[in-house]
Amino acid sequence: MRRGIVAILIALPGMALGNPAFRPVTIPEHVYAGGWEHFVGGGLAVFDCDGDLFPEIVAAGGANPAALLRNDTAEIGADIAFHADTPAELALAGVSGFYPLDIDGDGVLDLAVLRVGENMLLRGEGDCRFAPFPASLGFTSDDRWTTSFSATWEAGAGLPTLAFGNYVDRTDPQGPFEACDINQLYRPENSVYSSPIVLEPGFCALSALFSDWNRNGQADLRLSNDRHYYVRGGQEQLWAMEAAPRLYTEDEGWRPYSLWGMGIASRDLTGDGLPEVYLSSMGDQHLQIRDGTGPSWVNAPFEMGATAQRPHLGDDGRPSTGWQISFGDVNNDTRDDVFIAKGNVEQMPSNAMEDPNSLLMQREDGRFTEMSVEAGVASMARSRGAALVDLNLDGRLDLAVVNRRVPMEIYQNAAATDGHWLAITLAQPGPNSQAVGAWIDLQVGEQVFSREITVGGGHASGSAVPEHFGLGAAEVARARITWPDGEQTEWFEIEADCILRVTRIDNGLAMQRL
Repeated sequence: MRRGIVAILIALPGMALGNPAFRPVTIPEHVYAGGWEHFVGGGLAVFDCDGDLFPEIVAAGGANPAALLRNDTAEIGADIAFHADTPAELALAGVSGFYPLDIDGDGVLDLAVLRVGENMLLRGEGDCRFAPFPASLGFTSDDRWTTSFSATWEAGAGLPTLAFGNYVDRTDPQGPFEACDINQLYRPENSVYSSPIVLEPGFCALSALFSDWNRNGQADLRLSNDRHYYVRGGQEQLWAMEAAPRLYTEDEGWRPYSLWGMGIASRDLTGDGLPEVYLSSMGDQHLQIRDGTGPSWVNAPFEMGATAQRPHLGDDGRPSTGWQISFGDVNNDTRDDVFIAKGNVEQMPSNAMEDPNSLLMQREDGRFTEMSVEAGVASMARSRGAALVDLNLDGRLDLAVVNRRVPMEIYQNAAATDGHWLAITLAQPGPNSQAVGAWIDLQVGEQVFSREITVGGGHASGSAVPEHFGLGAAEVARARITWPDGEQTEWFEIEADCILRVTRIDNGLAMQRL
């Protein structure tokens, strides 16, 4: 089985479109800082909060106030520009990360705020203004150290199911680094949240992702855990979202797997319509491919070039520490590339201090080549959260990175490429207005690329932007949508080089080129 998967990975044709190139963007200074409670975290959210299509950035500050950077880019394809415009309700200290999602189904994006302290849900009010949800929502949070988040809409629910992953238990009498905390699942009842369901044992979750990993209509919860603080038997976890959530077992195909897990991302790289998993860690970065029909993944072969296990610049040969993992087709050649934010936790002597970020470009044979130096994004800062998104709507993916103790960075994609592209955003009537849990199948020539709409993953960082696809030389593609309830559209054609909004309506689809 593994040999067959590898053969698929190295046989995807594409178009060679040159090397990546980014240039730094001058932005208002923002620093993620703080003591030991902010060694981890440092995320950001990217989403359009003022309705002009150009996405804004909300960045965690740790001990500093969080910041909102409003997108000032003058027009499509112009130089990227931002100015600071942080409303009082977002200027919060103690924030480790943000995730945008439409909690109340009104079509306006809200924010889940992860904190060292009480987590918050903020209701979007338009024009980048937010307010706490009313008490009638029923959401309450206690004082924990939250470092991961994911959300999904379960069948028939009027609100999303929310998962908060917590790090070490700061109240443990043995000391702050002796016990992992529990994780918490909020399931709505009659459109109201009540006390969370405890998911234990907890193994210091640093990333979380709901994914319908088998495309059977049920999104389960994957947690990537920090082995450094494991209790006995600690490992990665996959929770089956049944009436009473439970962990998948080895009898079902689950393979126990332990690493110093930091970030998580998923993407169908093999063309079989099912997601692979990429895990960052304090050590190797692990691309895992499906192995069989059950919930089983195995590490991709080392020769694929995806481990990024040591610094590729300088002479610090100690292991790398990876955080955010972001997939995206940087040069629009149809093949997904990978950005990995790297940086020492603080002063961990076993790991590299000079640890540049990685940009792994996928070649025609499916293997990855390190190109961050050539691309201009090999920052030596202690990076944390990041986003690989199109900030000026020109069809090329740009980059935003939050760093610990030094200012965040934004890079504009400046590569010369003739590759075509598409960006697709889905909408449907509430409560799940973003169509979270839907799948986009995009056919380009003989290839089909499958993309799941999710909320979660990364490291304390979430995006709600159109799904970007590189098309290479193709000037037209065919798409099919599988909505969260399983209803599937017919295949339809899309001309290249546009943002397309696909809205589900009673008698079919409404499509608008933006």
